[in-house]
Amino acid sequence: MTDTPGRLRTAFADAGVTGWLHAVDIDTGAQVDAGADHTVPTASVHKLCVLVTLHELAARGELELTERIACPPDGRTPGPTGLAAMLDPVELSLRDAAFLMMSVSDNTAADLLLDRVGLDAVNRTSARLGLTGTRAVQRFGAMLDGMREDAGPAGARALADPHVIARLRALDPATAGHSTPRDMTRLLGAIWRDEACPPEYGAAMRRILGLQVWPHRLAAGFPFDDVHVAGKTGTLPTLRHEVGVVEYPDGGRYAVAVFTRTAHTAATLPRADAVIGTAARIAVDALRAGR
Repeated sequence: MTDTPGRLRTAFADAGVTGWLHAVDIDTGAQVDAGADHTVPTASVHKLCVLVTLHELAARGELELTERIACPPDGRTPGPTGLAAMLDPVELSLRDAAFLMMSVSDNTAADLLLDRVGLDAVNRTSARLGLTGTRAVQRFGAMLDGMREDAGPAGARALADPHVIARLRALDPATAGHSTPRDMTRLLGAIWRDEACPPEYGAAMRRILGLQVWPHRLAAGFPFDDVHVAGKTGTLPTLRHEVGVVEYPDGGRYAVAVFTRTAHTAATLPRADAVIGTAARIAVDALRAGR
């Protein structure tokens, strides 16, 4: 593993990003650390904490995953996917809302679930699992409202201006939901070892995480039919993240969290997306070589 930190630094630099990574063998505890305790705004990665909280409350009998919730068109949290992009009234179960929240990062579904479980419950779950650097501070709709306020009258067009980016509270870990790479791999390890919730609920969460549709970040580093990648992305201006678990056919299981930030304000940054998979592969290869 001796050259792994250097290879990671080179990969991040070549992609034009600052990156922070933690990778851990879920079964042996061997790890790769590249800024693992750096605090970063989580963006939609924090939906993973909502997912665990929902299943923890279900395991305790405080709610039923099949419970129905209504989602009228008015007041939906904005977003390009799922319920957020739909036009008509919808009714669905809590577990189906969780599927949309994780598979297509549906902001409306996430806020429906947050309204049901509460921010305090999400933070209690994080504390129970030892995620000392992780905290949720607001609904996703409130985060987007804050971005609109901070951007000013020019709206989304202003997000191309680095001076506007610098004042976005959603990008400041002091005022936004935040975590660290180490906390996220700790959480993923707990899900995969059935420590976060009883096995029935752990299996449900692992299934949902395996249904994420985005293949251009973490999964891009593992283009093999027999390697399974399950994860959750997070995206805001200048931020590209993904956390997930990579499973090999020989039974190896590796939790990986990659958080990146760039000075570039473009909405489409293929190199920043791709380096998440590249960095994850470097780290997992190092862990497998040390087995």
